[in-house]
Amino acid sequence: MTGMRRREFIGTTVAVGVGLAAMKSGVATGEEPKPKSVVVKIVRDNAAADKKLNASVVKEMVHAAVCKLSGKSKPEEAWAVYVKKDDTVGIKINCLFGLTASTHPEVTAAVVEGCQMAGVPNDKIIVWDRTAKDLEKCGYTVNKGAGVKCIGVDGDWEADTTAIHTCNGHMAKILTQQCTALINVPILKTHVIAGITCALKNHYGSFDNPSKAHADGCDPFLAHLNNLKCIREKTRLIVCDAILPLPDKGPQAHPELTWEYKAILASTDPVALDYVGLKILDEQRVKTGKPPLESSGKVKCLATAAKMGLGVADMNLIDLVTA
Repeated sequence: MTGMRRREFIGTTVAVGVGLAAMKSGVATGEEPKPKSVVVKIVRDNAAADKKLNASVVKEMVHAAVCKLSGKSKPEEAWAVYVKKDDTVGIKINCLFGLTASTHPEVTAAVVEGCQMAGVPNDKIIVWDRTAKDLEKCGYTVNKGAGVKCIGVDGDWEADTTAIHTCNGHMAKILTQQCTALINVPILKTHVIAGITCALKNHYGSFDNPSKAHADGCDPFLAHLNNLKCIREKTRLIVCDAILPLPDKGPQAHPELTWEYKAILASTDPVALDYVGLKILDEQRVKTGKPPLESSGKVKCLATAAKMGLGVADMNLIDLVTA
């Protein structure tokens, strides 16, 4: 069982604690029940104050989200559903645009702790993004030595190119050669071209030629990229930083526009998680007098990803579990 089939299985049948209600659709008509993709949303009022994160609360939120998604009561059991002791786990974060527009270190630290709880050795945990410089400007300490790694690709791309629709790119060796399991840890924000940048677009930092994959709202490049075997088959979990989302003018930092949504999202379906994220952004945009992104036509990349079988972009097919 590989790829999306494996992730759908984890997301809909292993998550016993949240999946039963989602399995009921179709019963009244006599049809076979259709499993829904599960997205968990954990909200804590004290997760942030004055746009500063409370690290201990954020840690609890991340573990609570993974427990709820997996159906396990203990964090160590929950994380062990997604990563194993013999895995080398890559934790892909987003640090391109600085402190207020990147995955917060507090969220990443909780994900690292979760991998440790599951028994993954420190030297087999790799926090990574495109460059070490980007990591450092976002508050991360680069470490290429012993213990948990925190490193940039820094030009260490595959020698051969990979076709991403009409774009050819060199994939990161961290992803293709070092990691056996991938945890995607994006930040929720808008994107002036793609509409939204979250789980799917986080992988524009996984190859060397993203500038050639932005035409037509990144469609269908975004879907083709995430359908690559090295991403599709290695992704075990998505943990989204939605503590301080950016609802307009992203992906560049606009700290004056971020708001304290104070949430962590978790799923095994990147399309469903992005679609829930889109709804969150649009709700805030409407409140502040901005047009919703969904009706703008900018987010057709999500529909394309759904058509390719990477997940679902329909709230009728998503079981959104909140706590």
